[in-house]
Formats: sequence, C-alpha cells, structure tokens
Amino acid sequence: MSTTAPKNDGKPEVRNTKQRRTVIATLESLKDFISAQELHQLMGSRGESVSLATTYRILQSLADAGEVDVLKTAEGEAIYRQCLVEHHHHHLLCRSCGAAVELDVPDLEEWAQKVGEQHSFAQIEHVIEVTGICSDCQRKLR
Repeated sequence: MSTTAPKNDGKPEVRNTKQRRTVIATLESLKDFISAQELHQLMGSRGESVSLATTYRILQSLADAGEVDVLKTAEGEAIYRQCLVEHHHHHLLCRSCGAAVELDVPDLEEWAQKVGEQHSFAQIEHVIEVTGICSDCQRKLR
C-alpha cells in the first residue's frame, strides 16, 4: 500500500494515514532524538500497530519534507526528532544520552555560502554535527 497519491502538479502528495499520524504523534511526545527501531518499539509498547518498514518509510518522508531533523550517530545510525525550528539549523548532540540543543549559527551559513561562491559552486548545502557529552552524563561518569 503506497502512502502517496499523484498530485495535479505531478509531485506525490503524502496521505495522512493512521500510521503516519501515530508516528508524528509519538515524535511530538519526545524531547530527544530517537532511532527508527526505538520509535517502532515505543509505539508497540503504547499499543500502536505500525510495522518497522512503515516506520522507516514515514520517517524518510518526514525528513524529505523537512518535518523532522535527522542526525547520524557515531555508529552511522540515523536518529530522528520532530523539527522544532522552521529554518535551517544545527544541533549539539550528547554522544551518551542523545540530548540535543538547537544551534543557530548565522556566521556558519555565511561562511558556507562564501566558500561555495569562491569555488564557483551554486545551491550550497551543508550538514554539520557537533557532539559532546552533556552535563547530566558528565555527572554520571564521575
């Protein structure tokens, strides 16, 4: 069963299925990033029925639409969180517990644009991940 239907402009339109609403509602209830597998397990523990494959497809659709933030862990696993900021931004992510802080770094945006222009590149995009250990996890390590 497809989650998209053709739109008049030729682009797929995302259907608002029960599974999609469940994934979105579950993400809205969370503060920190979560993997697709952890999200699937959490929904199951809450009595929701969304397959793991559907969870992955919905998360990818939400990421493509800019509705969720996606980061890669040190192990290369994608983790997701409802996008709290509507403009391009970055995160400071705890490598231990996954806590995240939104970063707004306008100088970085200007620098990326300038570097692209210096090398005759257009449509500049970038991904920057800043990681560390949050104060709560530091206390636990002591």
